Amino acid sequence: MLTETGARGRVIAAASAPAQAAGILPGLGFADARARLPHLIAEEIDRTSDARALRSLADWMIRYTPLVAIDGLDGLMLETTGCDHLHGGEAAMAACLSAHLTRQGITHRIGLADTAGAAHAAAHGGAETIQIIAPAETQSGLANFPIGCLRLSDDTVQMLRWFGLTRIGQLYGIDRKALERRFASKQASYGVLKRLDQVLGISRDPISPLRPAPDYMARLPCPEPIGTSEAISEGLRRLCADLCADLADHGVGARGFALHTFGADGTHGYVDITVARPVRHATHILRLFAERLDMIDPGFGIDCLVLEARRVEPMDASAMALSGDLAAQDTDEVALAALADRIVAKLGEGAVQIQSLNQSHIPEYAERMVPFEGDLIPRHGGSLQQGPRPIRLFEHPERVDVLAEVPDGPPVRFVWRRVQRRVARADGPERLAPEWWKPSQKAARARDYYRIEDPGGRRYWIFRNGLYGDGRGGIPEWYIHGVFA
Repeated sequence: MLTETGARGRVIAAASAPAQAAGILPGLGFADARARLPHLIAEEIDRTSDARALRSLADWMIRYTPLVAIDGLDGLMLETTGCDHLHGGEAAMAACLSAHLTRQGITHRIGLADTAGAAHAAAHGGAETIQIIAPAETQSGLANFPIGCLRLSDDTVQMLRWFGLTRIGQLYGIDRKALERRFASKQASYGVLKRLDQVLGISRDPISPLRPAPDYMARLPCPEPIGTSEAISEGLRRLCADLCADLADHGVGARGFALHTFGADGTHGYVDITVARPVRHATHILRLFAERLDMIDPGFGIDCLVLEARRVEPMDASAMALSGDLAAQDTDEVALAALADRIVAKLGEGAVQIQSLNQSHIPEYAERMVPFEGDLIPRHGGSLQQGPRPIRLFEHPERVDVLAEVPDGPPVRFVWRRVQRRVARADGPERLAPEWWKPSQKAARARDYYRIEDPGGRRYWIFRNGLYGDGRGGIPEWYIHGVFA
């Protein structure tokens, strides 16, 4: 027996079959229940854990259909249109689902109908574990079900009972305006009529799935549970062939793929891969999955595999150049993306990065590292650089000690990394003002950059941070920001 404490005190939240036979039903006060059964054993219900378990069960249900929604506190709604043929029809699918739940020790009732409301009523009002209502028999099949199966509030159900309406079939012939007059508010009567219309399919009753159904996916039920890596690889090969053919028919590719595995013991696992450019080549996809198939734990066996495509985009199907001389560019971007995909599959997300231009004229902010997404030069961003830049730019400018300084000019000698260097040639300055519109740059000072060369031919990029008499700090300091080739 499970109880719940609310505005009306402690009430029964769930009751076992023997307790229900004794008249103890959900909603009954705990004191009244204890009066009927003095030795009643009860504990507080854990709604949070129940919701978490229901969500896990919903994730597992995508083995039957990608459209799964939460129905109240203890139910799931599955849209199985177009999926039942994979299991031998609606009856066979319901029997398979029931067998899986029974093996997991999950008490259940399954209702199958052509509308969500009718399926809910069949699951909650049917006497059998599996209640199937044919589309042509919805009205007659639900006629003797309790009025509470219409997904109405407890107050509304109680009011209908006061009027002598206890079965759904009693609402079929009643005048709607007469029903409205019996309720204190028009909104309450509208709720009853709306639920009735949804059950009978007169008005729409859409469900809100936990996640949208993938546009492209392939499913492979296994007649017998599989548990070897060879069998999993063979199943993945068949799924890739079917999915890639579907992608090719629509002229698209995908940047990600996920392989879902459903175990005979009720477990659900998955592995996924991402690619830099949209692909639909089965060999490449299988090569990437080969790096991660060892992460799959088959447990007591896998009886269903699902492969879905993610981030589907139009795919460039242009012909390859006949020779390197005729190619538009020296780099084979397709081969480069394939190499990046293999590195990412082995080392993880973010393992391959490239430099991207950034809208800033401050050298350390002019570029940033971003994950490689198939293009060598990102289309976004832009550089505001004016003068030549060193081939090696330090991540953080390093302080130098100037021994001989010319006001408003380059240094004559300086010490960097404990080595004194003399300036043989200098070019500059290139003045970079701070980005005063950014909060982090409000206290920054202007920089004067110089390209200088020592007697040995080594060239440096040095700047003076601040100007004499600028009123933004003390004496200017010198830094080295990079070295030229």
